[in-house]
Amino acid sequence: MSTTTTSGSGSTRKHTALPKARTLVEALPWLTRHHGKTVVIKFGGNAMVDDDLKAAFAQDVVFLRHAGLRPVVVHGGGPQISAQLDRFGIASEFKAGLRVTTPEAMDVVRMVLAGQVQRELVGLLNRHGPLAVGLTGEDAHTMTATRHYARIDGERVDLGRVGEITAIDTGAVQALLDNGRIPVVSSIARSAEDGHVYNVNADTAAAALAAALGAETLMVLTDVEGLYADWPHSDDVISRLTASELEALLPELSSGMVPKMEGCLHAVRNGVANARVIDGRVQHSILLEIFTDEGIGTMVVPDGLESQDGPESPDTDADQPGGTS
Repeated sequence: MSTTTTSGSGSTRKHTALPKARTLVEALPWLTRHHGKTVVIKFGGNAMVDDDLKAAFAQDVVFLRHAGLRPVVVHGGGPQISAQLDRFGIASEFKAGLRVTTPEAMDVVRMVLAGQVQRELVGLLNRHGPLAVGLTGEDAHTMTATRHYARIDGERVDLGRVGEITAIDTGAVQALLDNGRIPVVSSIARSAEDGHVYNVNADTAAAALAAALGAETLMVLTDVEGLYADWPHSDDVISRLTASELEALLPELSSGMVPKMEGCLHAVRNGVANARVIDGRVQHSILLEIFTDEGIGTMVVPDGLESQDGPESPDTDADQPGGTS
């Protein structure tokens, strides 16, 4: 809609939609920079259970696809798994930030991830066109795992059917991307050693897949604003840090943040240009992070990239991602 006013020197047209145009223009350098690049997004936290946030997430991912990026979604399903375990009378237990998974619990995990969470997410994405295809880490040997043991106070702790990824085969995911689809991957994997199916932490799975795909960006949605500088004494968010800086902070992090930040560290040390932890409680947080000058959340970059260049700097393909400043 627009209104027109006339002055003595002629007419001046005032467009109430002008701020939208300015927003699009601001996004142009970032659109240019990210065009054709693969971005792996770990879907989790409150964004998985709030209907409005889920719808906004789907819109963001579809926008990325139509803007020329190649999004891949990796998801867990902690809240849904816990709810289903409760219905079956199976207690939920966590150690070192990971779910202890008995064989009985693994059956529920598999059912919830592949049969509930993935189906809903694929459905939300496909409201916007025939885009999303669901698969699990089991499919086409996309993810192979072995039993993972946690370390608590120096002692090895058995977590049951919790897997540690040993290999990634990107063939199926690449084929979907090359066909213009959006792969939606459930974080379960089969072991080549014992044939068992394992529950893989979705943060870890997303990081491993991002590295194997040579993705430009790993994005991890969570329920906090980012990595806090001195939690709980301060709520100041670290906007940017290098891999070595993050590694030094890991022993001080809360157990829930450890898998996310270890995933970011693994990604940027294995070929991913940047990894970001963003607040999934904010609608359209993905677009805010990638396509605006301000950005939100915390960004991790490889060592040696302490300087910050803008989207049109000569070396942007190797360093500064498009959001956090």
